[in-house]
Amino acid sequence: MAEVLDGGRRSGGSGGSGGSVGRGESRRGGARARILDAAYDLFSRNGVQAVGIDAVISHSGVARQTLYRHFASKEDLVLAFLERRDELWTRRWLEDEVRVRAADPASRLLAIFDVFDGWFRREDFEGCSFINLMLEHPDPAGAVHRASVSYLAAIRAFLEDLAREAGIAGAQDFAREWHILMKGSIVAAAEGDRDAARRAKQIGSLLLADARARPGG
Repeated sequence: MAEVLDGGRRSGGSGGSGGSVGRGESRRGGARARILDAAYDLFSRNGVQAVGIDAVISHSGVARQTLYRHFASKEDLVLAFLERRDELWTRRWLEDEVRVRAADPASRLLAIFDVFDGWFRREDFEGCSFINLMLEHPDPAGAVHRASVSYLAAIRAFLEDLAREAGIAGAQDFAREWHILMKGSIVAAAEGDRDAARRAKQIGSLLLADARARPGG
């Protein structure tokens, strides 16, 4: 069964809306894969606080003792979800889509908002799991908070690489500015502004032009 990525979600080739992997793939992956697939679907759609372990057990079709054999606590499951989110949403969806849509690094920075535009217009737009979980777990020393911050930093590192390849001076500071614009557009979309990505792209065009006009940029 062919697997497709849509907004960072996994779906089988049966024409579904992109919520979870096909059943055949889950069986081949075993109980741990079914648990993680269920957690990914539920956590990405509903957040972590609203989803109990019973819901994951029901969605995955495994026994409670099987779940705890693979994940000793809900926190362990959440951390595994974040790792999967980084793989599917950041690496295999956002970064890959941006590379497909544009050839040069400056255009790829702007293409991020083209990718976001389609995502924001989906009926099942779920927002950024890294931001959501960072806010749901505000303790800076907590494992979930630290993991969320780390995965957000990985996105920023991708932006910094693009900025440096585009010849922008102060690529690290620029990446932080661009990341703020990205995160702000996600929040605006969650408020109901379906044009948030297009507005952010307009602002980004000005920011990019200013950065490239600076000495060394």
